[in-house]
Amino acid sequence: MSQRYSAAMWKQLLERSTQQHQSLQARVRSMVVDAILGGQLAPGDSLPSSRELAHELGVARNTVVLAYQQLADEGFILPRQRSGYFVSQDVLAGRVRDGLGLPAQPQTPQTPDWSSRFRLRPSHQRSIVKPVDWQRYPYPFLYGQFDAALFPTADWRECCIKALSVMDIRDWAPDQIMRDDERLVQQICSRVLPRRGVWATPDEVVVTVGAQHALYLTADLLMREGTRVAMEEPGYPDARNIFASRTSALKEVPVDEQGLPVSDALADCDYVYTTPSHQCPTTVTMPLQRRQALLRMAQERDFVVIEDDYESENRFDADPFPALKSLDRADRVIYIGSLSKTVAPGLRMGYVVGPAELVSELRALRRLELRHPSAMVQRAFALFLSLGHHDSLLRRTAGAWRERGAAVLEALARHAPECRVTPVSGGSSCWVSLPRGLDATTLAARAREHGVLIEPGEVFFTAQPAPHHFMRLGWSAIAPKAIEPGIRILGQLISELPSS
Repeated sequence: MSQRYSAAMWKQLLERSTQQHQSLQARVRSMVVDAILGGQLAPGDSLPSSRELAHELGVARNTVVLAYQQLADEGFILPRQRSGYFVSQDVLAGRVRDGLGLPAQPQTPQTPDWSSRFRLRPSHQRSIVKPVDWQRYPYPFLYGQFDAALFPTADWRECCIKALSVMDIRDWAPDQIMRDDERLVQQICSRVLPRRGVWATPDEVVVTVGAQHALYLTADLLMREGTRVAMEEPGYPDARNIFASRTSALKEVPVDEQGLPVSDALADCDYVYTTPSHQCPTTVTMPLQRRQALLRMAQERDFVVIEDDYESENRFDADPFPALKSLDRADRVIYIGSLSKTVAPGLRMGYVVGPAELVSELRALRRLELRHPSAMVQRAFALFLSLGHHDSLLRRTAGAWRERGAAVLEALARHAPECRVTPVSGGSSCWVSLPRGLDATTLAARAREHGVLIEPGEVFFTAQPAPHHFMRLGWSAIAPKAIEPGIRILGQLISELPSS
């Protein structure tokens, strides 16, 4: 064996430095790389023979042989005839050695007063918080989370493999500067937007790292202190936080059973942010007549509407209304959409649709922030759309969410009849009013102890103190068989908790 490591130590390295889902060959390779780059194996050190290491790790000898060959091809180790494998002498070349030539530092160096330097404190804003380990809980009634059972693994893998062809790599690997993948933009224009009644040319579309990045870019370009922005109340907390970091002139407009009211409250605004397809968080849908009235007022009072068209595809009881943007004839609507919300949130892919002049400036601003979203992911998404996988996925998720939504509503009626649910027309969540005096945050803490995750509604309100008897229940990430028992536990806790 290596002079530096015993058999037990090699086993510990294998367990500590690798992912269990990797192949054995990849795990052995990763183990050796970690030991070399971490300094445990020094240049010139010998490695155990493939036979010895295979025996000590309990793997096939060929697994170690192949791992060693790959490491040798990549220059980490060198084979010596009849002597075995050794760590390359120059494997750490180009790295700064610790402490080399650095002057001694004082024991108590003066550090900057960072708190006095911050222009704002985003960490102090009220935001939606979800447990990092939510997948360990048996009853996650969380909105917008990933469901492995619905993810099109084979289809997405196919598109990623195709995106890694030699010709495709030559397309997306160079620095795109300000450009987006032309195939993706074309697919957005020809396949995605027409589903919402929106028609746009490629120079009217810019791709973003999710819909939230689209909101951030839009606010960065158009808002400054004093800009007057109307928002729904309750409404999307992250949009509120983004806008509030640019201007203090936010106006909260209480929503009703048809979403954002069109009233004089909007008359003196520069921008109006709305979620007309499924109002966040109440899920109500703005009717066609109100959409038309909003556009008329925008024209008469010279304001611009920012339309966040999330979850527009999944309407249970009828065909979806056309997007507000589809009715816009005067470039009064900035349209924001998401591609990743229905596929997997972690993919982070969204877009903005607007007049070419606006999109050109958004693209230039995006260059300053991050150049462009991953060109490789853009190409994979373009293939995913062009091959029809996205349309197929939307049909599957619509059926799954309809089934799960019905199960949630039925279980609430049976186990928590004292709760009032805002009528649900589609999407993947519902807005629930608890009995007056019952605190949703207290309920959420108790429910978490029983494996049930819910979202208290207080964070969606700007007004303080906010109403504390609302909660949002999502069903995008929970297995159908877990819905009824999870709601049953929730109903029991609601009946046990005292009302203030």
